[in-house]
Amino acid sequence: MSASQTFRKTDSRPGAIDYEVAGLTWLAQAGPQAAPIVPVLDHGSTWLTEPRLRSVAPTAEAAEEFGRALTHTHAAGAEYLGAPPPGSPSHRWIGQANLSFPTEPTGGSWGEFYATYRIAPYLDVPAFDHDDRRIMDKLCSTLASGALDHDQPELVRRDGVAARIHGDMWSGNIMWTPDGATLIDPAAQGGHAEEDLASLSVFGAPFTERIRAAYDEESPLAPGWQERIELHQVHMLVMHCAVFGRSYVGPTVSIARRWA
Repeated sequence: MSASQTFRKTDSRPGAIDYEVAGLTWLAQAGPQAAPIVPVLDHGSTWLTEPRLRSVAPTAEAAEEFGRALTHTHAAGAEYLGAPPPGSPSHRWIGQANLSFPTEPTGGSWGEFYATYRIAPYLDVPAFDHDDRRIMDKLCSTLASGALDHDQPELVRRDGVAARIHGDMWSGNIMWTPDGATLIDPAAQGGHAEEDLASLSVFGAPFTERIRAAYDEESPLAPGWQERIELHQVHMLVMHCAVFGRSYVGPTVSIARRWA
């Protein structure tokens, strides 16, 4: 494969490339019905090489196919909530932020995991004033109590409690190619399937509603999933608050207030 047919990514942060490679490998092992994952051609500790994907305009049909395929990625499962991909390093990232993981298998509720590892680590930053922090802490307490827990989609429930999720499924990490959607740049982990579906609309992925509808038809989501979209967006939003500052605080705190 010539240089013009490949893409080389570099990242000198400790563990960043190794975590990405481990995540891509793990997601690709979800099976032939699962969502396509960009393959890793070669890699070192600070770089990786992938095929250069040809981008095309997305279609409703491709979006629906992706939604159905994503159900099988999630259904491949993970050992527990917060399980990292096999072979991943101790330093793990989502975008420009650190990503916290349990040091041992978790046995608690989804809400406890979400509050402890996906919200709380990003709150101790100047972007949140005293009142903001009070509301965010209240949301974490409500989550940790288990009051907001809900089932995984049907195909995930058949085999376990944790979905095999991409973990950073904003629109820029879905490449639309002549063969359909291909996922890139994951923060892969064991989590709740609804988080991937919610992340689609944080920055406006195309045909989001068609993706979700096809997913729900293939692997029915728990009642109330539409209302929970914003709850599952809090992780991505609060991480942006920590990295980019107060411009993301208003929407984040508004969601927290409704669910706290």
